Amino acid sequence: MIRVNHAVLHAFDFESGSAYLSEEELPLDDRQVRSYVQRHLRRISSSAESRHGEFAEGSQFAEQLGAYLAGDNDFLGISVQVAQWFWEELRRMDSVEQADLLVAEFEDTGEMKTEGKLDEAALEAAFESAGKRLFAVLVLPRKLSFAHEVGGTANGIYRHDGMLPSPTQKVVSYLLVNEATLDIDFSDKPRLIAGREVNVIADEFLKCHAHASSKDVFAAVSHIVEEVAEEAGLTPAVEVGRAKAVLVSAAEREESVQPVAVGEAVFSERPDLRERYEREVREQQLPEEVPVRRGVANRMAKSHHIRTDTGVDITFPSDLVERPGYLEFVRGEDGRLTITIGNVARIDNR
Repeated sequence: MIRVNHAVLHAFDFESGSAYLSEEELPLDDRQVRSYVQRHLRRISSSAESRHGEFAEGSQFAEQLGAYLAGDNDFLGISVQVAQWFWEELRRMDSVEQADLLVAEFEDTGEMKTEGKLDEAALEAAFESAGKRLFAVLVLPRKLSFAHEVGGTANGIYRHDGMLPSPTQKVVSYLLVNEATLDIDFSDKPRLIAGREVNVIADEFLKCHAHASSKDVFAAVSHIVEEVAEEAGLTPAVEVGRAKAVLVSAAEREESVQPVAVGEAVFSERPDLRERYEREVREQQLPEEVPVRRGVANRMAKSHHIRTDTGVDITFPSDLVERPGYLEFVRGEDGRLTITIGNVARIDNR
């Protein structure tokens, strides 16, 4: 669950060359405002595409954040410092994109399981502040839209470029800092400044050591398992399914995954294949451990999708390959596979 403690919106107008830095926080007692901010924070805090990192020595933002956490600055003060930096940096882009900056501090308790339906007041009452406290910065791209204009005897059309992204729209450029550990999650896109491609958030603002995202690591692990299984004459669909089941199980226990541990589990009875897998992990320089939330792992690895050369699509729970009698892959003498689905009580058309 997400509880927002502070939030402020700073507006940029690159066409007129004006930055409108707010002197007050957003009114979080307004349900629509609070919901808008919460939904964006929920999306970025649970994104599998976030890259991970730690501050490098000499990061100015790390110093500013440290001063804020020590009580030497207030939330509005640090938000203005952040907004001034982004204003100066983004206005230097070769192709200017209209955007605003949302800065927030919030607590994330993860996934709350409740019985029945609770209204918002009950959820707030049930909230426990033992979750992570995070500092967030989001670059909100503004959209060009057209609206009707009513007046006089004729209606008209006018252009409006002040539309913020909807709560369901993906935000590409953002950063999250865990205030307790100073671990960083971030996402960004390359921007051209003076003809040079720049990753503004990671290289210029955070100055952090960046690591692969959970999504990238999951994809790399699955690909390595598939290659090793195929070379050994095993059934890749089965071994990748087993790998995904291991990933989900690890995320449920510890909210982190060790790529090497996946190979140890999948190829536990084949030391030669385990060694081949670990060699590939080292060559691809995968991190020793990658943080991943349970919900993210479920979205990426709970199910496995395969497609045969005969045009048949099958999606099945990843852990089903470990349960005898439910899903079997048998290779015939001619090398062709027979897939058997067992223990089926009902089939629904979709």
